[in-house]
Amino acid sequence: MLKDELKAVTLTDRFLSPRQRTGRDATIPECIDKCRTTGRLRAFELKWKPGDPDKPHVYWDSDVAKVLEGMALSLIDTPDPQLAKRLDELVDLVISAQQPDGYLNTHFTLVEPENRWKTLHRDHELYCAGHLIEAAVAHYEATGSRKFLDAMCRCADLIAATFGRGAGQMRGYPGHEEIELALVKLYRATGEKRYLELARYFIDERGAEPKYFVAVEGMSPSKLENLQADKPVREQTAATGHAVRALYLYSAIADVAAETGDADLLDLAKRLFDNIAERRMYITGGVGSSQRGEAFTYDFALPNDTAYSESCAAMALVQFSKRLLDLTGDRKYAEVMEKALYNNVAGGISLDGRRFFYANLLEVNDTTLELMNTGRVRQEWFSCSCCPTSYCRFLPQLGRFCAAAAPDRIRIDIPAGMRIDTPQYAAELSGNYPYSGDLALTIRRGGAFEIAIRIPAWCRKYTVKLNGIDATGAVRNGYWRAKREWRPGDRVELALHIAAELRFADPRVPADSGRAAIQRGALVYCVESADNPDMRLHSLRLPAAPEFSECPAAGLPEGTVALNFPVRHEITPCGEAFSTTVPVYAAGRATAIPYALWQNRGAGAMQVFLLRDC
Repeated sequence: MLKDELKAVTLTDRFLSPRQRTGRDATIPECIDKCRTTGRLRAFELKWKPGDPDKPHVYWDSDVAKVLEGMALSLIDTPDPQLAKRLDELVDLVISAQQPDGYLNTHFTLVEPENRWKTLHRDHELYCAGHLIEAAVAHYEATGSRKFLDAMCRCADLIAATFGRGAGQMRGYPGHEEIELALVKLYRATGEKRYLELARYFIDERGAEPKYFVAVEGMSPSKLENLQADKPVREQTAATGHAVRALYLYSAIADVAAETGDADLLDLAKRLFDNIAERRMYITGGVGSSQRGEAFTYDFALPNDTAYSESCAAMALVQFSKRLLDLTGDRKYAEVMEKALYNNVAGGISLDGRRFFYANLLEVNDTTLELMNTGRVRQEWFSCSCCPTSYCRFLPQLGRFCAAAAPDRIRIDIPAGMRIDTPQYAAELSGNYPYSGDLALTIRRGGAFEIAIRIPAWCRKYTVKLNGIDATGAVRNGYWRAKREWRPGDRVELALHIAAELRFADPRVPADSGRAAIQRGALVYCVESADNPDMRLHSLRLPAAPEFSECPAAGLPEGTVALNFPVRHEITPCGEAFSTTVPVYAAGRATAIPYALWQNRGAGAMQVFLLRDC
């Protein structure tokens, strides 16, 4: 159960655990308030009528559902009577809007009841149901109460009766995938196999002939790819279309494969993951390179100043990677999970937990600074506020992305500081990851089990000691492993060498030709005008082999490692857009900070990939 996963791991580090606290103390309360003031909560009272303000939108229910899920998951991690009381009130409000037949959707109940199930390709009906199901499962795990769970079972039963290949059923499926993975969660919570079968139906029917969105709803065939519905799912070979929709679908594929043993589905999930990780993912773990359609586009099409890299998509990539990691144990999935988590996901939310990026650019230059009011600064809320509410439910889960605790094994995938406590054993991992690679895992309560600790692929040198004796050679498949009878006080010490280095794009990435990015361990770095006020960041040139010195980061959390290094920067003003004046460069030094922390000191220019002198 997710509850057991969350309770087993408690983060204690200085990078991720403060994000969990601000999620609980700031992000969730702020999103509850925004759902109240924008009418999202009031919609469930079913009092809206034509002409009233705040007409319920097709995706509003999902925003509320994600906040409820986040509240429930936060209660599992940190009990809070006041939060529990507020959650109970909101759950009662949501349930009160359910119709006698089990249907639950405020937009279609209030605004266009005659169009129920008629615009699946466009109007998020099944998507909202999926998020409400996820919230209900989380509420059940947090409280033990079945009232929300039972309500969503009635809703899921209505959907199962409505959709399928049987007589009188509709052969439809969601435009925005999400319900597929939610149904697997509902199956796991209830043991009712019909929910798993419905999830598999939605996967296998998608894109099959006759293509439902075209044949029944009149959608243009040219738009099917954005919905991953242009061909049957099992025939897809590349990540295409809307990135969030795709990754929710791929996560469901992995879930159904796990529950059914369907090897073909698992191979499909692996194939799609490889296409993303090798050809369609930014160095920050961002995915979805086009604002048009919020979509994947083509292999190596990764522009920096128009990157979309939606925060929701990066969170979905973490979830997809986690599923494949648990299914296979392959380190490569942990590598992508860490990359997305420590860079794109962390960068999409401010340190105080109250402001958000929808899109996560890799470059904001002196020209695009003029567009600061159109998405280059974090916002408190959006008319489509999927990203803020997604953080509500994502941040309480950070611990389960770092470690997996089974009765016979601890697998540490991201070595952040943490406590691990299960009925079988207890251990504590200390250190200052991701800034330092000096780590120690100490057994507090022993037993017979295996410890597996990932050695990151970016780590060039490392040593491991077990109770003071060298054990470096015990690394297999990217994880240091030891299986034994552990006793209290046993200690595993790791020294992971972390150093700043340049990273280069494949030459097929046009935006990064002649450029390099800086990475130090798990963290991608960027230059920001807050540290380099007298330089045009887009004109900076790195030497071929720069020497980096580490320094404190002004105005950022204590312990943040900034990097200082030599550069050349252009100083010649031409006075007009183009001239015959030969550029003049001056020598200087620039400072870079972790990309995850940019724009926490005010708006300004920012650059990840820098020009490089060959």
